Amino acid sequence: MNRVSLRVLLACVSVAAGLALASISTPGRAETTTSADTEIRSHAFDRPNILWITIEDWSPDLSCYGTKGIQTPHVDKLAAEGVRYDRAFTTSPVCSTSRSAMMTGFHQNFIGAHQHRTTNKQPLPYGIRPVPHLFADAGYFTCLMSRKTDVNFLPDKKEELFQGNDWSEREADQPFFARITFGGTHRAWNRDPVRPIALEDVELPPYYPDTPFIRRDWANGLEQMQLVDREVGELLKRLDDEGLSDNTLVFFIGDHGRCHIRGKQFLYDEGTRIPMIMRWPGKVQPGQVNDDLVMSIDICATILEAAGIPEPVSLHGKSLFSDDIKQRQYVFAARDKMDAAHDAMRSIRSDRYKLILNLMPERAYCQFSRYKEECYPPLAELNVLNLEGKLTAEQAAFMAPNKPAIEMFDLRHDPHELHNLADDPKLAKVKSELLTELEKWRRDVIKDQGVSDEFRAVGIFPKTCPTSTVGQWVQENGDVYDFEKNGYPAWYPTRTLEEWRAVKALWEPYVFRDPDNKVARPSVPYTKKLSKKKNTK
Repeated sequence: MNRVSLRVLLACVSVAAGLALASISTPGRAETTTSADTEIRSHAFDRPNILWITIEDWSPDLSCYGTKGIQTPHVDKLAAEGVRYDRAFTTSPVCSTSRSAMMTGFHQNFIGAHQHRTTNKQPLPYGIRPVPHLFADAGYFTCLMSRKTDVNFLPDKKEELFQGNDWSEREADQPFFARITFGGTHRAWNRDPVRPIALEDVELPPYYPDTPFIRRDWANGLEQMQLVDREVGELLKRLDDEGLSDNTLVFFIGDHGRCHIRGKQFLYDEGTRIPMIMRWPGKVQPGQVNDDLVMSIDICATILEAAGIPEPVSLHGKSLFSDDIKQRQYVFAARDKMDAAHDAMRSIRSDRYKLILNLMPERAYCQFSRYKEECYPPLAELNVLNLEGKLTAEQAAFMAPNKPAIEMFDLRHDPHELHNLADDPKLAKVKSELLTELEKWRRDVIKDQGVSDEFRAVGIFPKTCPTSTVGQWVQENGDVYDFEKNGYPAWYPTRTLEEWRAVKALWEPYVFRDPDNKVARPSVPYTKKLSKKKNTK
């Protein structure tokens, strides 16, 4: 098909999409009012631009969501100009698996992209194609305005997934599909010298001990988000300056939940609940707050519909303009390996209840994770207080040597997911219904492969750790055991009390640094990446 014929075809698609969008309601508590004189333009290049903004490792810790201490005026303004989703979730609590889902519109397990840091990547199955390719085929210019792709399938390179680096590279009047990631909220965090946040101005969730050390670390994260907010503001100002705002559909989300101990890598709301904001002038009524259960992969279906691009394979995500969203009863998520820390969990969440199925309950939540021990200062504080017996029962539960097979929470009365009601006879029916729906999702939707003995490392490692620090043993035995195949040993605790005290002491100057001071992040013993050696076991 020559270029002229392609444009004629796309123009027809654009007209149909415009007529359809003019008749639907926007997602929110109020109905959309579309200006009667909005012109449905027929030229293919008159379709809306798409700008998809992602921040890393962040829950809805923004002032527009009511978080104490922080000020995020630019994101708040974006929310005021569109719709803010109060119950938005990712399909996974870590970047590569979550991003794999968002790059396709499918749950990561279904496409074989569920193991974080997959080394033997494979092409997408079932005729599924990355969303940027669908936009490119439809005449859009596609660009990734940042570095990170981080997907667990092929193709995985930036130049293979996108056509360019910036929307300025497109042809005149060509619509663009642009994605950008602001990585500042990924640890480590910079402090904000313009607006530092005092310890007494922040509010900690009750599953973390309220100490100055953890308060300062929490406030540092909020300060970093303030820095990112200014970057977002500059990008949105660029849209205004170039006269693009009125014809650009903007999404703003986090790639998964916050990078705290109980958040990232786990299926509590702290690990999967994200900010999600959509702005589309003339199509989405401003000032809306939406409490539907929505998922990050719904964005894929939404932007394809907005651009008039058909789904070649029916997506798992649903358009936010559809009745499917309003009728949705559950959202689902899955966690599998995180680097070489092997674990597996599945979750189902309704508007009131959350159930987590721990497929490897024999493992500790805080089994050895090179990444978390190297990057999370509060992990040292939590381990010290736990080994000293100073945590509350709710806080100490996450430091246990193993997990319950099933966790269930009544979110209406327990929004922080502290009190496991899985064995409450009064909720037996609810538990049964959630397990049934979860099993149907695992079997029929994601084709769940479960957990093999090899993944569980049955009979692979010594029964107890030969050294006082698990990380030391891992570093010394990287050429003997295949940690890629079997993961790290599940020995727990991973360090002695004295060693955790020493790690905390390393972190203190960095955590309590002044906003204008440059303090190097410490190197935590036995958390360096292993050199790639040929494993022999």
